[in-house]
Amino acid sequence: MASDQENSQDANAPDDTSEKEITRGITIMKSIIRDRDKAVTYNVNWNADNQLIGSNAAKLASYIGTLVRMHIPITATRWSNKELGSAKDKIWTEILRSFNIEDTTIRKKYILQLAGKRHRGWRTFLTNKYLKDKEIFFVEYDPEYPVKYAIFITEEEWVAFVAQRRDENFKKVSATNRERASNPTYAYKKGRLGYARLEEKILDETKSDATSLPPHVLWKEARVGKDGTVRDDVQHIYDECETLSQSISTAEDQENRSVLSRALNVPEYPGRVRGKGHGCTPTSLYKNPRRRNPSNQEVMETLQALQAQVLQLQKDNERYRCMEKCSSQLKETSEKASINCQNKFPEGISSCQLYLSSPTYRLVGKGKVHNTSGDLLHHRPLPDGHLKVSVDVVIDKDALLPIPDIVSETTLLRDAIGSFVAWPLDLIFIDDETPTKPAPKDKWILRHNESVASQKEVFAQGSQQLSQKIGSRQKNKRDLPVTSLPKKGAFVPRYQISLETLVDSSDMATAGAIRLLDMEEDIFGYSCTETIGKEDLEHIFRHQELGVGVIHTYIRFLYDNFMRGNDQLSNRFRFVSSSLVNKALICREPDSCREYLVKRFMASSTNNLYLWPYNSGCHWLLLAIDPLKEVVYFLNSIDGEWTNYPDMKQLVDTSIKVFRSQRQARVPRTKSSNITWIKVQCPLQRNGIDCGYFVMRFMREIINMNQIEIPITYFDEYKCAHYTRLQLEQIKEELCQYFIEKRLISI
Repeated sequence: MASDQENSQDANAPDDTSEKEITRGITIMKSIIRDRDKAVTYNVNWNADNQLIGSNAAKLASYIGTLVRMHIPITATRWSNKELGSAKDKIWTEILRSFNIEDTTIRKKYILQLAGKRHRGWRTFLTNKYLKDKEIFFVEYDPEYPVKYAIFITEEEWVAFVAQRRDENFKKVSATNRERASNPTYAYKKGRLGYARLEEKILDETKSDATSLPPHVLWKEARVGKDGTVRDDVQHIYDECETLSQSISTAEDQENRSVLSRALNVPEYPGRVRGKGHGCTPTSLYKNPRRRNPSNQEVMETLQALQAQVLQLQKDNERYRCMEKCSSQLKETSEKASINCQNKFPEGISSCQLYLSSPTYRLVGKGKVHNTSGDLLHHRPLPDGHLKVSVDVVIDKDALLPIPDIVSETTLLRDAIGSFVAWPLDLIFIDDETPTKPAPKDKWILRHNESVASQKEVFAQGSQQLSQKIGSRQKNKRDLPVTSLPKKGAFVPRYQISLETLVDSSDMATAGAIRLLDMEEDIFGYSCTETIGKEDLEHIFRHQELGVGVIHTYIRFLYDNFMRGNDQLSNRFRFVSSSLVNKALICREPDSCREYLVKRFMASSTNNLYLWPYNSGCHWLLLAIDPLKEVVYFLNSIDGEWTNYPDMKQLVDTSIKVFRSQRQARVPRTKSSNITWIKVQCPLQRNGIDCGYFVMRFMREIINMNQIEIPITYFDEYKCAHYTRLQLEQIKEELCQYFIEKRLISI
């Protein structure tokens, strides 16, 4: 099949500046017009892969080029532009008048895609012919209007076209593409023939009964020179394909990668079959019917049914556990009559003041403390470190209960007036006492005005402090998703429990409810809104795999509590949006992903470390990119290599090179294609669900250390083989507290 530029060169005569060139007129396919007036039409043939073949294939391709030049302006930069719809329909109608083609969607799509290639070839021909010199560099003088093509191009269009091509961004992209295509590893050697007609030629010469050839066979034949010799590297790839084809089934070849792309070690692009040429798709090649995707309504109905089942199972499980624990603990309490009697308070009933320490230390209410032996709360033993109090007066109407009342489903202090609740000992003061504000014990969570050094130090001690403070208070609360109650002194997820109770009491308990979190432009380089659904919160509560909404919320937490107002950190660390760059988008829209990364890198002229949580489809890992030094730190909690993610690596390398080109950096020739990748020996997960939690902790520790360079063996302050469950629970507690403080969930 004719290539775009070569067809344009055949169809258009050169100018009169060279005496050696042969002058010819403009090809407008007059013979087709004359035959059309005589009601003569041409038959065209299609091969088994729905590609154009036969004696009239080249004639149709040339006629498409003529129609494109007539109906599509050269100033149209994107073939997908909706404004070209009427012109495309006109091209299709003209083709149907002269060629016998089924008026179907698949045929129209093929023809219009071919027309798009002809349009790009036409624009490229004009650029090389009139805007570049013999060395393929852009000329400085203003090119003359090509009078020869006046029937296709107006003077206004020509001026606009020249301005487009002289744009600096276009020149850089053009130079990059020219460099990339200048020296292909395996050069195509069949000129205008194309894969489809090459396959037709081989089948005719061999008189084979087959309807098509494997992609790797065509790939090899397309690289055989006129003398019939085959290069050793081409033969090696072909032999490897033959070996792989014996061990890989057709289904595996279709669902994963073809044997040709495996042997070449390159990714397949969506909708394309390597070695088959224009028009061949995985669907047409493998004859695998597409499965109908369920509608949005069907998905929502299924999701609601599953959520209802899960909710009912959770309630049944909670009811059973409560009954079982109550029966065993009541017996233990009756044997130890003085278990709840505290020497700090006078025995009996005393008036008291009730305080809370988070998010600020404050008086929230008044009531009476009951310090009596063997006292129970709603027929259940009191948690260690707590006493039973009755609430009489509420001062802070928005105050949350330290421990939500599961029996009455009460979470706010104002709803507990006249009833009994459990209150921490160190937050109860008898009326005749003068309370003094204790030193904050939650510094590892509340981070508003601390220096990075103090944040790092407190966070490293968080495990011990949190266990001492919270574990002694809430013995009978759940440590999700562990099914048994924690022992004395164990960590209790206080904020997780409070947030879960809030969710159950709000509209978020219903399926489909969402919350919106605004993401400022400084976070990802553009302003957006993150959507948080109930399923995202359930993933946190049940310690399940995390989605992008949770990861982005934690990034917002890091920005608010560490970087906002801290010029040193905000100028040193930046984030990359996982919504704009992930595996699915890299495969589907690689250009937009690259443009976003380059734009993100161009946002600063100083050394920055860009933290990018990358989702490979079923696994989270972290990339820390220093684009100025051209260094990429690879943190993978399953000990995998970056070579396992070729799409991601190619995108990062290409983006850094484009960034290098746009800032006009001079790089030694020995390093021009060498981006430094460093695999960091970070802590490793021991199951298949912790990757998201590991990535969040990696980001926190990197910002805590305030270092652009990450040691290969990871930071000494945080070095360990595996994160403990407590270390991951600390991250979850920060998330849940952030949800509560931002009032994203309210009743």
